[in-house]
Order: sequence, then C-alpha cells, then structure tokens
Amino acid sequence: MHTSDAATDTHCPYCALQCGMRLRPEPGGATVVVEERTDFPVNRGALCGKGRTAPAVLSSRVRLTEPLVRTHAGRLEPATWEEALDAVAEGLARTGRAHGPDAVGVFGGGGLTNEKAYALGKFARVALRTSQIDYNGRFCMSSAAAAHQRAFGLDRGLPFPLADVPRTGCVILVGSNLAETMPPALRYLTELKANGGTLIVIDPRRTRTAEQADLHLAPRPGTDLALALGLLHLIVAEGRTDEEFIAARTTGWQEARAAAMAHWPELVERITGIPVPRLREAVAMFCAPESAMVLTARGPEQQSKGTDTVGAWINLCLATGRAGRPLSGYGCLTGQGNGQGGREHGQKADQLPGYRKLTDPAARAHVAGVWGVDPDSLPGPGRSAYELLNALGTDVKALLLMGSNPVVSAPRAAHVEDRIRSLDFLAVADVVLSETAALADVVLPVTQWAEETGTTTNLEGRVLLRRRALTPPPGVRSDLDVLHGLAARLGVEKGFPTEPEEVFEELRRASAGGPADYSGITYARIEAEQGVFWPCPAGPAGPEGPADPEGSPGTERLFLDRFATDDGRARFVPVSHRDAAEVPDADYPLLLTTGRVVAQYQSGAQTRRVDELNAAAPGPFVELHPRLAARIGAVDGSPLAVTSRRGRAVAPARITDTIRADTVFMPFHWPGEGRANTLTNPALDPTSRMPEFKVCAVRVEPA
Repeated sequence: MHTSDAATDTHCPYCALQCGMRLRPEPGGATVVVEERTDFPVNRGALCGKGRTAPAVLSSRVRLTEPLVRTHAGRLEPATWEEALDAVAEGLARTGRAHGPDAVGVFGGGGLTNEKAYALGKFARVALRTSQIDYNGRFCMSSAAAAHQRAFGLDRGLPFPLADVPRTGCVILVGSNLAETMPPALRYLTELKANGGTLIVIDPRRTRTAEQADLHLAPRPGTDLALALGLLHLIVAEGRTDEEFIAARTTGWQEARAAAMAHWPELVERITGIPVPRLREAVAMFCAPESAMVLTARGPEQQSKGTDTVGAWINLCLATGRAGRPLSGYGCLTGQGNGQGGREHGQKADQLPGYRKLTDPAARAHVAGVWGVDPDSLPGPGRSAYELLNALGTDVKALLLMGSNPVVSAPRAAHVEDRIRSLDFLAVADVVLSETAALADVVLPVTQWAEETGTTTNLEGRVLLRRRALTPPPGVRSDLDVLHGLAARLGVEKGFPTEPEEVFEELRRASAGGPADYSGITYARIEAEQGVFWPCPAGPAGPEGPADPEGSPGTERLFLDRFATDDGRARFVPVSHRDAAEVPDADYPLLLTTGRVVAQYQSGAQTRRVDELNAAAPGPFVELHPRLAARIGAVDGSPLAVTSRRGRAVAPARITDTIRADTVFMPFHWPGEGRANTLTNPALDPTSRMPEFKVCAVRVEPA
C-alpha cells in the first residue's frame, strides 16, 4: 500500500536517463500511477512507454512475494525468510569451507542502486572474502570506460550534461538508436538540428534515429575502428587538425597520427563498405563548426576491440580540439539505469568504492579503514563477468546473484545456462522469477524502485535520489535486508545496515578522495539541486566539526581546465584496425548484430510481464534485406533459423531495406528458441573484457 496520500517525486527504474517522474497513489492506495514531472531537467516530463507502464511490475500478479526454496523433489516451494536466509548462508559457507573463498561467486547488476552495489561489493570482500565478484554492467560500457581512463585519466559516461548536446555544432552518434533505447533523449538531437547543428549517425541499420540524420553511414558490423581511423586520416590529409590544442593539451600525437595514416580512404572503403565521398562529407560536417561531439553506445563498444574503437573516436576529438572545451568532447551513452554508479562503488572485479583500483595499496588502506578491516584481508581482483560465468561449476561452485538474468543476457547463452545449472548452489535475489531465478536453489523476493529509497547515477554522472512511494507487499524485503541477514549468519554482525541513507553516508566516506568522490553529496542536496554531479568532494573539516558537505558544487563539466592525468594532458593512443573475432566464411556467410526495441528492456525479465509492452513487441524477429530474403527464399513473417558456431535460434522474418544486405539483426530481449544470445560470441576485448555481442558470423535459412 502507499506510504502516504501525497505524490512522490522519483525516477524511472529502467535506462540510464533516469527520467524524472511523479508517482501518485490510486484510490485505495494499492498501487500508483505515473505523472509527468516537467521540472526535472533531463527528460522535462517526457516518458517512454516503459516508464509510463513501470507500475505494472509492482503488481503481485507478476512479481515474487515470498521466498522460494528448492525441495528434494526438485521443485521451488514457498519458505519463510528465516529458512531461506539460513539456506543461502549455509550454501555459501559450505562451499567456502570445502573449496576456499574464491569458490563462492557474486554477480550483480547495473540496475542496483548505489547503496546496494556498494553493500554487495563490501559483502563479497568482507563477509565472503571472495575475489569473484563482477556485474552485468561489464556488458554495458566497460570498453568506453577503459578508453576514457586511458585517454583522460577518468571515466564518466558523459563529461558534460545532456543540455549541452543541442548547443554544439555537430554530433557524430556511433552505434546508438536513441529513438528506441532512450526515446526522451531524442529531443536533444531534434533540438540540435533546430539550432542549426548537424547530425551524423553511424549504424549498419537505417534506424528511427538514423532517419533523423543529416548523414547516415552504414558500415559493415565490426568495422567502426577502421571508419574512425579513415576519418582521422582525412582530417590530417586535409589540414583540419588543431595543432595548437594538440601541442598544449595532449601527448602521443605523432604515434597516433602515424597509425591513422596507414588507413587511407580507399582501404577504409573496402573494409567498411562506405564510399570515400561519404567519408569526406562526414569530415567536412564534423570540422566545419567551432564545436562538435562524438557519442558512442553499444555498437562500437560491444566488440572484441571495443576499447581501441572508442579510443579511435577519442583520437578524432583530440586531433580536432573537440575535447576539454565547452560544447565539445567525447561521451558514452550508458545503457543500464545505474550502469555508471554500479561500477563506481565496488561490484566490479577490479574496483573499490570511489572508483579506486583494487590493486592500489593506498586505496585498499582507505577503504579498509572505513570498513574496519585489515587491508591485507581484502582479496585481489577477480574474474570479469563472462569469465566468472564461464567458471561456474568448475572453479566457482556457488553463486549469489542480484538483479541480473544472464540466462538471457549473457553471450553464448546456452553455454552460460549449462554452467549455471552445474553449480552446487545458486541463490538469486530478484523482483520477478526470471529465467535465471527459475534455476536457483533459493529465490529471495526483493523490493523494487517504487518500494525503496536509494540513489542512482545517470549517464551524465548526475547522482539522483529515488524516494520510496509504496510499502512493499508482506513477504518482500530489500536487498540491503538480505545482505544484512546473510552477513550476520556468516559471522559479520556489524557493517551492513538496512537503511539506505546510512549506507550512503558510509559510501561517502569510502569514496572520499577517490576519482568518483561522492563525499560532498547528501540526500538533502540531491533533492534540493535536482541531482549532484560527481566528483563532488566535501569541504575541509573545520575546528567545530566534520567536513562540510556543501564544500563543492559538483562537477557538471569535466576537463575544461585539465584532464585527470598526472600531467593534465590527454593521451592519444595509437590504434589500428583488426578484424572481428569471427568473419564470414563459406559455412557462416553473414553477419549478425543485436540490439533493443523500444517496448522491451534488456533481458525483458520485467517488461515482458507488462501487457501493453508485449502487445507492442510480442516476440523476437530476424531483420534481413529483401535481396538476402529472395536469395534464401524467406517470406515476411515466416520462421527463420539463424545458426552460429554456438547454437541456433528461430524467429519470424522481418524483411526491410533499412539493413545492409550482408547483415541480419535480432533483438535480445527474449528467452527460448528466439534467444539471440544463443548465437553471440563471447570473444573478449583484451582490456575491458567486454564480449563481442555486436558481431558474429551466421547462416540463415527458412526453418
């Protein structure tokens, strides 16, 4: 039931826009309706269908309302919370005793609040003493994060607010379909054009977003790196570099320049399929105005060379002086609701709270001091997300999973499902009985966005506050309650509070002085200021008391004075094109790329339970070009089999001339025979450990 009769200002539970919305109780108080919240600057009242229908998942008809424990007969049956928590603690402890702490794994999610992500990372390292923790955000923007760190010394999705986008002169949007993934953000591109700016969209499909573009380039999937290098080659050859900026604010230009000059336009045309005149047109559009931006999303990032690909686009910005200046720069469009904050505070295998490195002795000492443990007791870095999933049942024998559904969302998903089934013990905390939760030994029903308070960090680096609007159903507890109960059963009686604001206060101390410094951010400030941008250090402690939380206004725009490197200069990184891990051959002559549709979200665990969204997007499909359809005898709407080296998926054909003739597309929201990730390639980027979701070799035939 509702906690009061008043409306509650909060944020959408889905993507990284974290759109502002207002929840108003329906008569009787059993649920809420969504209202526009025009005062929030990111979406200014606009909401997509997912946000408008989000309360549908609050219904007891579709969500979990009591713990489930698997019986000796193999069925999940209702249990008390005490029985369920006892079973989880015993399963994790038993595995640790028998095989060592690293035989116990933890897998988190990019939808968890900052408080929950922080507590989960602390639980893994303090209560379980395991290094084996990672999260599904590794599948989101890890390549962009690695490239950001390498070039700028700091990773924040966007180094400027979205409000700057309509005011720049040109935007190159690489591998993003904002019209379907973040519909309220599309207005920033339409406003850009209304202000006289230009839009270049790079995508192998002519999406609804690409239709807005002044120039649409449709490269062969897996060739974005060559494309960026070819554009930089032309910029150099045409004398369009900003030599003054390069000399004053960067290092490494000569090496990066030499690497780019090896990618002459005709070679890039052969690799990408984009004619040289179109390459020249893109260069002219990007270099003509005084300011410009490059924004990337999963298209170039979810590749086995994603870090280098993003690095090449960053080099393009640096060479033209389009970084570290107002209305210019490189930015990444984060996907998941808290994909940014989720990795900043400790659920990623190699990071401690505040974006500190787990291998840094000073970082370990600081965080251990906040946690009240010996720095030497903290385990080192563990496996990345796919590597952790791949180790299940062999090196990692028990798993605690929160807020993720890898049976649908992981690459080579049939293999990952087999690995999950081979575990000695699996516990899942989730809102719904996802495909992964259905395999668990214990399922813990937890609160969701409207039933709990907590912070998230949106794609701009703006820390936001979701306020509890509803009392959760009886039988449902928060993830913080779960971790508190498990820690106590594992012998750690203190350090895992259940109140979100108490956890956030500890997070502030743990992040203080780190790259992602939240120490100057409080719940009160977030509410008063419509969010606070990190880094936001607290003011110095005075003689009368502790640090002043009002010490910093937050950092809306990064790098305007200096980059976050030791010498304040951005780093050019020389990169060269290389093929995708799989290229077409006689057996698998086509390329598959994957993505989202507007009415579903991620693995669909929640959105597939909403009638209105299912009516709009009822199931998977295979998008293919009419020439390809004619060649293989495909008929629109008839079932097609798509086969890769990892498996086979079947879904109806959708014939359209908006896709390249050598490429097929599948959305990845559905389980079963239409599961796109049965096909995808887990080949990993050597730096970010991002799997190559966006390109693999397949064959297609009528089923």
